[in-house]
Amino acid sequence: MSKNAVLALVGSLRADSHNQKLAEAIQQNAPENVDVQIHGSLGSIPFYNEDIDVEGQVPAEAAALRAAANSADTLLLVTPEHNGTMPASLKNAIDWLSRPYGAGALAGKPTAVVGTAFGQFGGVWAQDEARKAAGIAGAKVLEDVKLAVPGSMIRFAELHPKDDAEVVEQIKGIFEPLTAVQEEAAA
Repeated sequence: MSKNAVLALVGSLRADSHNQKLAEAIQQNAPENVDVQIHGSLGSIPFYNEDIDVEGQVPAEAAALRAAANSADTLLLVTPEHNGTMPASLKNAIDWLSRPYGAGALAGKPTAVVGTAFGQFGGVWAQDEARKAAGIAGAKVLEDVKLAVPGSMIRFAELHPKDDAEVVEQIKGIFEPLTAVQEEAAA
């Protein structure tokens, strides 16, 4: 069986992002049958505007995002929580991936959402909003993939998520449902 190609999109743009570090920990703990690639910063992608989404003229950063998502078997959205919801950079990526309407890179694409946040619930509101937006955009949202790590500012102040045994154990739990989707599609 070929490897499940997972594209991770990190919603945080901060240089020392805990969600970027969580994505790195996910990448480092992926089983042999999963290849996790972390997409570059979403901050360079212009805000979605139908006027600039013209065939042959799509901004390079948006075109690269679409190409990466089209090549992936599964998307993994890694999100912090900004004022109770996902950051604008992640919502913007979802908007670009939802177009062209009905045939965007998200259409039918298995998509999971995880993350970490400062609050006591680990950003579950942002994760719920990201699942909702991705689903409306046409993704096949993997509702059984859950990972919300609370207290990120304190928990990861001096410890990388890859070195947190509890987080690593939780990370390992997300891969079974991610790989089950590819196995179902291959059957």
